[in-house]
Amino acid sequence: MIIEEMLKKKLKILVSRTDAIGDVILTIPVCDILKENRDISEVHFLGKSYTEDVVRTCTAIDKFVNIDVINKLDYNDQIAFLKKEKYDAIIHVLPNKKIAKLAQDAKIPIRIGTTNRWFHWMTCNKLVKLSRKGSDLHEAQLNIKLLKALEFDEPVPLNDIFRHFRMTNISPLPKRLLAYLQKDRLNIILHPKSNKSAREWGLENFADLIHLLPKDKYKIFISGTKADGVSMRGWLAQLPEHVVDMTGMMSLREFISFIYYSNGLIAASTGPLHIAAALGNNALGLYPPMRPLFPRRWAPIGPKASFLVAHSACNKCENDVSKCECMKQISPVEVASEIGKWRKPG
Repeated sequence: MIIEEMLKKKLKILVSRTDAIGDVILTIPVCDILKENRDISEVHFLGKSYTEDVVRTCTAIDKFVNIDVINKLDYNDQIAFLKKEKYDAIIHVLPNKKIAKLAQDAKIPIRIGTTNRWFHWMTCNKLVKLSRKGSDLHEAQLNIKLLKALEFDEPVPLNDIFRHFRMTNISPLPKRLLAYLQKDRLNIILHPKSNKSAREWGLENFADLIHLLPKDKYKIFISGTKADGVSMRGWLAQLPEHVVDMTGMMSLREFISFIYYSNGLIAASTGPLHIAAALGNNALGLYPPMRPLFPRRWAPIGPKASFLVAHSACNKCENDVSKCECMKQISPVEVASEIGKWRKPG
């Protein structure tokens, strides 16, 4: 009865998703839909430090709450931290046993989780029947289904999700990075690595793609972390002069801006791919055909987003992702053909 009464008032809500960038981006629409369909006072987002710059681009989110900062506190201080915020509800988009227990001990009145996590039965008081395994819905749609606990049960079509990203708070691009972009060419970002979060297309294929893109039409940038740059050092040294190695050169905030001001990005199912798509830029994803990695679940969402997927699963990469032969079915010619459809704005 207390929960039903609370649902009639303005709510201050904490959305919890403490994993990778792509996962966080596909959770952001939950925050905007909440504000659009409920009487909400504030929506806060609980995430890890390295996703903060992504969350701060979304105008529907009022505050980023850093789980890494909270974890450094004594447990009683963690409880006090959440109590001080006076949240009315928490939505556990990513199930996390410790966070679920913390929210319960902090006495957040409405605690929303899924029925397929045993610890949610012990710590949550609003459970949603939701199984991601085997579902044909996109990850973003599965996240939205958790709002059923707050009396929002309308299906959201995939082509309507883009407007709920609202990632418009983009920082100006520093002059040192802006200088790399060419006005007379398409500025294309290739992001070959995935930190083992996705099936990779392979450096050889990216090299073949580069040779298919005329240097008088394209300026090409290789993005990645500093560690990515080290692992690709030999490969990078062999690339043509119109290719610029940007690995380790940008903070995430700067990288988001660089993606925004460029003309498109190509990658496997990674955070940068979802950033480009959610910003409304050209984004081409390269995918294997098998569950749960296939594009039906993880495709980039945006008006200029697209993907290529292998025709058949090789089944050789279950234990060793480096042997994913199905990704090799996507040819550099196919990728170049898709990029050839991109145009400079204006």
